[in-house]
Amino acid sequence: MELIAGKGEVVSCSADQNSDLFHGVLGGLGQFGIITRARISLESAPKMVKWIRVLYSDFSTFSGDQELLISSENTFDYIEGFVIINRTGLVNNWRSSFNPQDPVQASHFKSDGRTLFCLELAKYFNPEDSDIIDEEIESSLSKLSYILATLFMSEVSYLDFLDRVHVSEVKLRSKNLWDVPHPWLNLLIPKSKINDFAKEVFGNILTDTSNGPILIYPVNKSKWDNRTSVVIPEEDIFYLVAFLSSAVPFSTGTDGLEYILTQNKRILDFCKVNGLGMKQYLAHYGTQEEWRAHFGSRWEVFIKRKSAYDPLAILAPGHRIFQKAGSLS
Repeated sequence: MELIAGKGEVVSCSADQNSDLFHGVLGGLGQFGIITRARISLESAPKMVKWIRVLYSDFSTFSGDQELLISSENTFDYIEGFVIINRTGLVNNWRSSFNPQDPVQASHFKSDGRTLFCLELAKYFNPEDSDIIDEEIESSLSKLSYILATLFMSEVSYLDFLDRVHVSEVKLRSKNLWDVPHPWLNLLIPKSKINDFAKEVFGNILTDTSNGPILIYPVNKSKWDNRTSVVIPEEDIFYLVAFLSSAVPFSTGTDGLEYILTQNKRILDFCKVNGLGMKQYLAHYGTQEEWRAHFGSRWEVFIKRKSAYDPLAILAPGHRIFQKAGSLS
């Protein structure tokens, strides 16, 4: 990539050239340089996608199946979970784009008033490999413990799969609900604490409704490069939990900005008080002490990089990590 560092010079860097700056900028919250050009490796895209959704009523079973999948060879190409709180007629809403494997069982399934956990899976393929892919999917699904009546599948083009969020955007824009406040909260939770987190957050804090998608899925720490500036939990597996809320303008109810921010604070306070070892992704802190606690053992490396590449602390002051020159400590 090419970037402008805090000293004003234009620098080219990669994993082999100026590697410390290269890794520092990745996840560096804009503290070390402004990226002006980047080269990204590409690969041939598949033509089609087998798109699958299944439901769980038990969180431990849901998380266990996710961990099984991310640890398996020849697994799905896309694995993501999300939380569904008190959604009426959920399965019927999927029928426009998904087909139930067992229509009779699916028609009897009721989601009313329940907290459910959805596992969304995708397998990429080209048409000539369809039969082989079907066998691989059947083998992978046979190892999972989802609610059998809730297996829904669809076959779409790869482009349509990538563009799936845009469909929701168009609907929200038509209702003037796209350009609204989005008080998102993105957390990284260690595997050993995820059940405690889920029990409190989905059992006590978020019980009636949610104001947007809640994503939750495990990640292998081995997939991350520890030379970057990104801060993640110490355990080998951790969960990304993303509360992607949208606030209705001027509302003072449960869909209003103040209510959602209060919920976010309750979630953060629970993590802090109970020592979950949580890390925020795209964190927002007001003091350097809070940032120091966020970075933990990585703080000294972060400080050294700041001193080397932006000694006057010109870049990204809005994060309040550093003050102007003379305050790097």
